[in-house]
Amino acid sequence: MLARLHRDLSRRYSDAHVVACTESSAEALGVLRNTRLRNQPVALVLCDVDMPEGGAELLGRARALHPDTRALLLARYDRVDQAVAAIAAGDADDYVVKPWDPAEERLYPLLDDLLAVWAAGYLPVFTGVRVVGHRWSPDAHAIRDFLARYQVPYQWLDVESEPEAARVLDATGSNSEATGAVLPMVVLPDGMVLRNPSLPELARALRLSHTPATTSYDVVVVGAGPAGLAAAVYAASEGLRVAVIDRDGPGGQAGLSARIENYLGFPGGVAGGELARRAVTQARRFGADMISPVPAASLQVGDTYRQVALVDGETVAAEAVILACGVAFRRLDVPGAERLTNRGVYYGAGSADAPFCSGERVAIVGGGNSAGQSALNFARFASSVTLLVREDSLARDMSAYLVERIAGNPAISVRLCSEVAACEGDERLDAVRVRDNRSGNTERLEVSLLFVFIGNDPATSWLQGVLELDGGGFLLTGSDLGERAFPTASGRRDPYSLETSAPGVFAAGDVRHGSMKRVAAAVGEGSTAVSYVHRYLDR
Repeated sequence: MLARLHRDLSRRYSDAHVVACTESSAEALGVLRNTRLRNQPVALVLCDVDMPEGGAELLGRARALHPDTRALLLARYDRVDQAVAAIAAGDADDYVVKPWDPAEERLYPLLDDLLAVWAAGYLPVFTGVRVVGHRWSPDAHAIRDFLARYQVPYQWLDVESEPEAARVLDATGSNSEATGAVLPMVVLPDGMVLRNPSLPELARALRLSHTPATTSYDVVVVGAGPAGLAAAVYAASEGLRVAVIDRDGPGGQAGLSARIENYLGFPGGVAGGELARRAVTQARRFGADMISPVPAASLQVGDTYRQVALVDGETVAAEAVILACGVAFRRLDVPGAERLTNRGVYYGAGSADAPFCSGERVAIVGGGNSAGQSALNFARFASSVTLLVREDSLARDMSAYLVERIAGNPAISVRLCSEVAACEGDERLDAVRVRDNRSGNTERLEVSLLFVFIGNDPATSWLQGVLELDGGGFLLTGSDLGERAFPTASGRRDPYSLETSAPGVFAAGDVRHGSMKRVAAAVGEGSTAVSYVHRYLDR
């Protein structure tokens, strides 16, 4: 009977649907769970009242996984009452009395109607990466930030508010007691499930992880921000063998910007992530190897080669190195800030963070362009945005066009001469204490999200003792090195203007002492560094 049913359904419906036939409830649930994990729609489930495990029970489980599916029961004439009871309970839509011959009269018309009802309400589902977790989980935030940096489309399913999250957990066999141990969970388009994965593990699963194609290059670029990507494009386009070592994701801090509006050639502005994506594509087109996501661990400077060791144990050698490793956001040193980091307190903000602020009260600390752009971006979603600025004027550190837009946005309030004195909350941020730095008075400001832009620290801890740094940890280059000369075959030479205290090792972008901290300047320094690499290699 099962074979006959499969034959009749395939003959009628296989052009528009996949017709799957199983021999038990357990096998059927396996198929239904797999389609749930792959986010594939199920139009209709048909089973027999007299199945050993119970046909109506199976339909109930099927609808728990696929709420929009249509459900049909087969029943003998003397078991119709059970089919009617299943319909009354909402587990089935209708029933067919066995045998169903001829199918053209007794089976197909009923199925046609049910499938038409299903098709009328069907909406195409998201078929990319899905992330299931708690909204205030630091691990979940790290995964979302990673996917956003690499521009991987994903769907976020909050276990506290999204019914789909419960269905995905059910499909993986995770119960509510074990949920905390498996979250956040990442479900890939092919149904592969990653339970609380590390970022390197996630990168490998998504095939974003890249290892060195060889052990030796002409030039190694450390950092894939604007300076590093510009250096990679110019060096690779001029025939040099180039490797780019990328720690966090392409774009650096600029890659997090919702919109860069003063970059030459983009009158309508460009998202930082899109600019980074274009630059990575351009560098790869010229043959640059992108080694990611893996941080550099140490630098060794030899007579001929410079070696960059990676944290995963790999070592990459090159005749020249360009350090464009950028900066990290400076931490807020107030009570509660460290404990609530990634639980409502965040450093920097990307365009992907804004939708998560829908209906929330947001505070932003900082008076620079990054803080201003983020305030305008969050104002599109948040119920209110408060900009906390230490100085007595926005115009001191922020571009005029941003100051003007913030002043004209009713959703943004600006509090000058203000600093965060403390962060409050247990499992998540509930409020911040704001201190007026003129009077010293403090006030409690209820917010659920705080984004911090209070300056940057250079990512040079791995270079301590190898290269000369200034008091803030930034790399010294060129004339800032003072009286210094490098030996050459014909005598001695002064360091090139972007050359560090080690010959053949150059610095570009925000990590360099005295840099302008602008995207266009970083791109210029990255490309200029390549010209010095050529001069160094020629020698």
